[in-house]
This record gives sequence, C-alpha cells and structure tokens, in this order.
Amino acid sequence: MGDFERGETLQMTIRTRFAPSPTGYLHIGGARTALFCWLYARRQQGKFVLRIEDTDRERSTEESVQAILDGMRWMGLDWDEGPFFQSERMDRYREQIDRLLEEGKAYRCYCTREELEEMREAQRARKEKPRYDGRCRDRTEPREGVTPVIRFRNPLEGSVVFEDRVRGNVRFANTELDDLIIARGDGSPTYNFTVVVDDMDMKITHVIRGDDHLNNTPRQINLIEALGGTPPVYAHVPMILGDDGSRLSKRHGAVSVMQYRDEGYLPDALVNYLVRLGWSHGDQEIFSREEMISLFDIDEVNRSASTFNPEKLLWLNQHYVKELPAAEVAEALAPLLRERGVNPDDGPALEAVVASQQERSKTLVEMADNSLFFYREFEEYDDKAAKKNLRPVAEAPLTAVRERLAELSPWEAQSIHGTITAVCEEMELKLGKVAQPIRVAVSGGPISPPIDQTLELLGRDVTLARLDRALEFIRARNATAAGA
Repeated sequence: MGDFERGETLQMTIRTRFAPSPTGYLHIGGARTALFCWLYARRQQGKFVLRIEDTDRERSTEESVQAILDGMRWMGLDWDEGPFFQSERMDRYREQIDRLLEEGKAYRCYCTREELEEMREAQRARKEKPRYDGRCRDRTEPREGVTPVIRFRNPLEGSVVFEDRVRGNVRFANTELDDLIIARGDGSPTYNFTVVVDDMDMKITHVIRGDDHLNNTPRQINLIEALGGTPPVYAHVPMILGDDGSRLSKRHGAVSVMQYRDEGYLPDALVNYLVRLGWSHGDQEIFSREEMISLFDIDEVNRSASTFNPEKLLWLNQHYVKELPAAEVAEALAPLLRERGVNPDDGPALEAVVASQQERSKTLVEMADNSLFFYREFEEYDDKAAKKNLRPVAEAPLTAVRERLAELSPWEAQSIHGTITAVCEEMELKLGKVAQPIRVAVSGGPISPPIDQTLELLGRDVTLARLDRALEFIRARNATAAGA
C-alpha cells in the first residue's frame, strides 16, 4: 500500500485516479477507464493514483481486490500512488461529516423509510420526479426511536455548470438535486461523499470516468465547494455497447481482463484495442505504448458510444502474436504449456518453437495446443488426417525419407528440406504428397510449422521414432484391410 499524507504540499501536477469497487473482476469498461486515466497522466508527466472504493462491506472481497490488481499489472498499467483503501479512511470521512454539520451545511434527517416511500408515491401521483422534499432541513429536535441519516444541505437556487472535456458545457439546475444522504444511519459514509473527500485529499486534478457517473457530478461539485475545495476537471467517457446496441455484458464477450489472458490474448493487443474504443488518431489502428502516450488526448475522445467487436480484438491479437519478439511471446506462452502438463524446458527451445508458430497463431492458446507435440508424445493420430495421409501409398516415400534422415548431417532445416525434396524428385511426387504424411507422422495432425523447421526442432531421435511409429501404423492398417 502506498503512503499518503493529506497535508503534503504538491506542485500543480496533473493527477488522475482509477477508483474501482472490489465487488468483482476488472472488466472491459473499467479497464478502458483505467487506461485512459493512465495515458493522460503519462502524457502530462503527471501522477496516476489507484484507489480501492471498498466501503460496501457486504460485496467487497479480497479476491476482487486481487483480481483488479492482477488485471492492471497484466495490462502494464502501473500506478504511482496507492492502492489506497477507503475502508482505512473512515475517521477522515467522519471528521468531514462533523465539519459540515457544525457549519450548517448538513443536517440530520429523521424520516422513516415508510414516510419517504409515502412522499415518493404522492410525488409520482402528481407526475413529479420522486425526490426528497427537504422536510427535515430546518428540524432542530431529534425524533425519539428513529436513528437519523445525515443529508447534505444542497443549494436551493442557481445551477451547477462545468466544462466536461468530452461532453462540453454541462448544466444542472440545483432545483433538480435533492439533499443527498452523506452518512447512513449506522454512520457509514455514502459513495458520493467519500469520492469527494478522497479526490480533494489526494489532489486529483482530472476525473476521467464513465458517463454513467455524469448525474453524480453536480452533487459532487456542490459537496467539494461546501468543503472549501476546487472541483477537478471532469471527462465523462461514453459507455461501451455490444454489437446489438445494448449495454456491454458477458454475452458480448465482456469478461474479466484476466480471462482474456487465459484465452491466449496478449496485453499489448487488449490495450491497443481498448484505446481505440472511443479515441482515434486518423486511421491508425496499431499503436505502441509510446505512441499511445505521446498521442492520446482526452479532448479527442468521441461523444458517442463505442461498440465492442471481438473479431477486431482477435485480429489485433494475431498481429501482436506475429510481430512481437519471439522471446516476449515465449514468456507469455510458457504458463499455458505448463497448464497443459508440459515443461517447456524439456524439449526444443521455446523461443524457437514460438518463432516457427507465430505466422499461424491467432491466440497463445492456439499456439500452445499446436505446440504440445514438440514436448510430449501424442496419444493418437487425428483420425481424418491419418485416413488421408497415412495410407499404404505413403509407406515407400516415408521409408525413403526415414533412411536418409538417419544418416543426415548436419541436422538443420536446410539439409532436411533438401533430403525431402530429393525423395520427391526421385519418386516423381509433389512435395505435399510427402511432406503432409511426414507432418501427420511427427505431429499427430495436419497442422505444424514448415516441415523442415518442425523436424529440426524435434531433433533426429524423436523424428525417426515417430516416423517408425507411423510406418507401423500404416502396415498394421494395411494388414487389417488385407485380412478383411
């Protein structure tokens, strides 16, 4: 946890914050908000603060906190201060609530739940917007048997006006805002109040968040001014929608950030995809981290909602799988191989395997599944591939290749390719008629890197053993067919 002192003197540095509630995983919408906050702070050479809003004691969990931290670390969104936990700042909130009470800017409300519901029903009957009518604003005496909440004494006149960096000029009439509860009956502070105190204490200069928070903003501005503070600059980013135009959900692919990792996506691909959800720089699609930081501007975020497109994300991931250094991809691939019961240290160099697979893999999961044969014996052949390629007609060329490979030196892709080509020419066969049976023989299926690369990586001993196994398979199948 970072150290934070409320009274520290800070220069006018741009300070953004990401403030998730630990009631679940880090999802796509939250990840994009965190990214925008991080990018803006980095471009402005400012500070990015991480705050965990865990005052909802019933729903907040340690597992969710860890999921948020893991997701941000995986995406490379490092924070400069924090994580700060609201649950550890309760004394500060109570101190500020007491201050508002003492200054007459807040009051105790003794209305019961039944009275409030009766009030709202009457308002609805009059076709009015249901809202607290301020009946306890001037109450001076307590009410026996009722534990009061504490409400903020919202201004009755004028408007809250602010310049939103995404939406432009925004205005709310104070007559539309009722007196917000800032402390519940048990004394616990409410969301809008804790956010205001935190943003003031942590000297947040720019609040970048989803536009579902827009209606909270006038209340928070009034609270900040009541506490003697200066409101930050606000930027309310439009929501992300599914391809059917509805709010993004799991059925659209909006899952945990860490699930994308588990499904074989690279963090660079997800970050690149998220930055383009609502922001653009001409027609450019691919951005390095350095380019994002140098180009991103919150003023250029679109006002309209963005649509989540899983196919576009997959396209980007394929690009990064192909273009990133093999060593970097190998580092991300190794855990997926271990999950599949394979030790990547027991076999060909993983970096070399990755280099051979990068052209044909959309995800790391696909690459991992297609690379298992390099590290362990496969149990059986792909049935369709074996029926097509491990037929009696393949016995002679496989035998010839096997005999020549046994004597081959050096064991390199170029010499392996020359050996296979020579057999094809002597037997007057097209390369595919020989290479594909070899591929099925050594990998168990129809897909592998170029056959010369594949055999070089497998090594002579494994290659010869698997060719022997395939020849036995062909002969046994031939004998069975003859016996029938």
